[in-house]
Amino acid sequence: MNEKVMQKTIVVWVGALICCALWGSAFPCIKIGYAWMHIASSDTWTQILYAGTRFTLAGLLVILLGSIMQRRLLLPQKQTIPKVFRLCMLQTVLQYLFFYIGLAHTDGTKASIIEGMNVFVAILIASILFRQEKLTLRKTIGCMIGFIGVLLVNVSGKSVDLHMSMLGEGFIFFSTVSYAFSSVLIKKYSKEENPVLLSGWQFLTGGLIMAISGFAMGGRLETFTWKSGGMLLYLAMVSAVAYTLWSLLLTYNSVSRVAVFGFMNPVFGFILSAILLKESQAFSLIAIASLVLVCIGIYIVNKNEKNVL
Repeated sequence: MNEKVMQKTIVVWVGALICCALWGSAFPCIKIGYAWMHIASSDTWTQILYAGTRFTLAGLLVILLGSIMQRRLLLPQKQTIPKVFRLCMLQTVLQYLFFYIGLAHTDGTKASIIEGMNVFVAILIASILFRQEKLTLRKTIGCMIGFIGVLLVNVSGKSVDLHMSMLGEGFIFFSTVSYAFSSVLIKKYSKEENPVLLSGWQFLTGGLIMAISGFAMGGRLETFTWKSGGMLLYLAMVSAVAYTLWSLLLTYNSVSRVAVFGFMNPVFGFILSAILLKESQAFSLIAIASLVLVCIGIYIVNKNEKNVL
């Protein structure tokens, strides 16, 4: 990979926005996939099997395409296997175990906004636990603004209250914590390992773990049609393309330069959930205000005049 090409402003902008658009589309598309597969919100193990199948396909796609592009089979070395396992547990198994279950118990708009918190959590983990950067007042203010946005969205609905479901909003938040840990490790491991190899094998390993676990516990995918199969393949492509491209951008650019685009994740998720799922909440003033606060918070945390302007 040409380092100078990956550092060009147009490449960073287009690449990051593609990632955010794909991730944003995953929120409503997972719900649509559940409906087409006739997967009930209470059928946890079928949800896990569905997720595992998606990520197994994603891993195979990344390994296949990466091997073709690099003209060699991407196989992890002995010292790489523990890193792949740690990443697969955080980025795939735990993150999506919480995400898939949580999404089945909340709506796409709420999920997309809460997922935007991963930037704040990642900064706290990198600063406090891994000492990779300094936790400044600016970053703290940004985190507070984003947290207020997350609280505000839970007030929306027919009645104004602060009700939060552990299986819904709670699990979505746990998903962001797992993703935050994986983001810190990806940046660390990519200095020594091929980011495409890490992405592909962690998806394949994590996907198989989830698929086998879901099937062993009684999960079944019985309503396969061209439509439902196509949606599953699309979601696999979302993971394969977005995570691999994002990892490459992080490898060749500073975290702040790439992470600032993270504010587009809830924006795309917000818009696509409103269009595809027709969630009336998507157009409420409270939901819009919470989305604005989250976007402002993410921007403040990642603001770097030299890179943003």
